[in-house]
Amino acid sequence: MSTYYYVLASQRFLLEEEALDEIFKERTRNYQEQEKQIDFWLVKQPSFLEAPTMAKVKAKCPQPSAAIISTDPKFITWLKLRLEYVLTGEFESPSETIPDALVSLQLA
Repeated sequence: MSTYYYVLASQRFLLEEEALDEIFKERTRNYQEQEKQIDFWLVKQPSFLEAPTMAKVKAKCPQPSAAIISTDPKFITWLKLRLEYVLTGEFESPSETIPDALVSLQLA
């Protein structure tokens, strides 16, 4: 099993009100300098919220939602401090199905 950490908010908040482009550009540049593989993803309408164990989290988040998912808990903690009005948490997904953890329910 792989553990994924997330920051969750409404799509409007994450995609329109916050400067995610700047955050992602800086983080990507930093990873390239350190020759580190990208370990974060932006997912609209994340499918992990459909799990029965996530019902309470989904109910707290305005819809449609978006999540930044990472395998790095420190990055998610930093985002929580930077973005402030977001939900955070973690979930596990079988490592052989990593793409399943990142599936979006939003069509194009």
